[in-house]
Amino acid sequence: MEYEAVIGLEVHAEMATNSKMFCACLVVDSTQAAPNSAVCPVCCGLPGVLPVVNRQAVAYGMRVALALGCTVAERSIFDRKNYFYPDLPKGYQISQFEFPLAEKGTLTIHTSQGEKVVRVTRTHLEEDAGKLTHVEKNGETYSLVDLNRAGVPLLEIVSEPDMRSAEEACAYGEAIRAIVRYLGVNSGDMQKGVIRFEANISIRPLGSTKLGTRTEVKNLNSFRAMERAINYEIKRQAVLLDAGQPVLQETLGWDETNEVTFSQRSKEEAHDYRYFPDPDLPPLVISPEWIAEEAAKLPELPRQKYQRLLEQYQLSEDDAYFMVSTQEMADYFEATVKAAGKIPAKITANWMTGEMAAWLNQDGKSLSELKVTPAILAELMQQVESSVINLPTAKKLYSEMAESGKSAKDLIAAQGLQQISDEGAILAMINEVLEANPTELQSFLDGKETLSNWFFGQVMRLAKGKANPGTIRSLLETRLNERKTE
Repeated sequence: MEYEAVIGLEVHAEMATNSKMFCACLVVDSTQAAPNSAVCPVCCGLPGVLPVVNRQAVAYGMRVALALGCTVAERSIFDRKNYFYPDLPKGYQISQFEFPLAEKGTLTIHTSQGEKVVRVTRTHLEEDAGKLTHVEKNGETYSLVDLNRAGVPLLEIVSEPDMRSAEEACAYGEAIRAIVRYLGVNSGDMQKGVIRFEANISIRPLGSTKLGTRTEVKNLNSFRAMERAINYEIKRQAVLLDAGQPVLQETLGWDETNEVTFSQRSKEEAHDYRYFPDPDLPPLVISPEWIAEEAAKLPELPRQKYQRLLEQYQLSEDDAYFMVSTQEMADYFEATVKAAGKIPAKITANWMTGEMAAWLNQDGKSLSELKVTPAILAELMQQVESSVINLPTAKKLYSEMAESGKSAKDLIAAQGLQQISDEGAILAMINEVLEANPTELQSFLDGKETLSNWFFGQVMRLAKGKANPGTIRSLLETRLNERKTE
């Protein structure tokens, strides 16, 4: 039987505040700070303490909600979500359930099949849990708990089950990540766990409108893991249904090594958490004036910037999406275009999606590590435009420039890379190549005209890559035609 996947995503994004959600403890990098060094009686849930809402976390949460087109509630409620996991010392999590911060938004995503609108159900504020490290040593197993992360402000963004493939789910996740980074409310560093994804997956017979039994894959910390986990789970559920077996509603983990999902526990329903309003926290009341104030702080968001780049610079859709992937990338592109003057923006895009993207992908380098500034890249393009060097030479220089930060002019002068454009010198090299390869020349004269490309390569090799390619092709074509008539 053919099946259709039905996928919804829950995104958990830590708000980049200085202090935690309900106390004054500093938010620290758990990968750098000593374990349990940023905890206090409030985030430990000791008797007699009173939580106080972090105003900045609320402001950041509103900005994300507004960027997603959600309606921010003027009155929302903090609840106690009860469960007994060792990574939350008080035995419950302060979250929002029936009356969340915001509801009913949309997000347009870009896929190979075109654009699609995904509905956003809700966004709500809560506190993060601590971190468990499971250890096996000398035949014994035990767990270590670090509560530095317990109480860190967390915004949960819940989508409707509108996605039908792993590609769409990853596109949605990437779009959410881009928005929170543009807003400056989250770094988007998935390796550090400051943004985490959970996929709810079910399948149903193609053409059916009835939802199947869903499973939830927890804590996907890369888009590669998300894609593989979703595709695996779709296939696993299809095998079960084809064999007449039921799909169990459960919470799953993803085993990156073996590339399989594994059961963690049965999937809880809302009533299992026994939600009730937190008696220590009054309703969160947000004035229309505060909502308007946060709306005014929204920058040009990825979708808006994408549409502007398409119109202003006539970029392709793929190039425009690459440029708006981060605010830093978009700023780099526009600064380079400005510095390059009359050189078409498409040439800047080609360099950024080509040589620059390749350099960044080496060992996961970041744009901040790149020493080719917009001004340096613009100068390199200008050296090609004015025929000082040819494009192959410029591409070879790029990696050296990326590491050293030296300008194209300095490297060209130091290495003697100026392009040979003198027609007399190039014609002499063409004649030398033709005379040195009589067999190939005769094959060309006998009708094997594809050898003209081989001759071009030989001339370029003789010129050590410095000759003007256009001049070589023009003069070579003329000379070969002359040999046909001799």
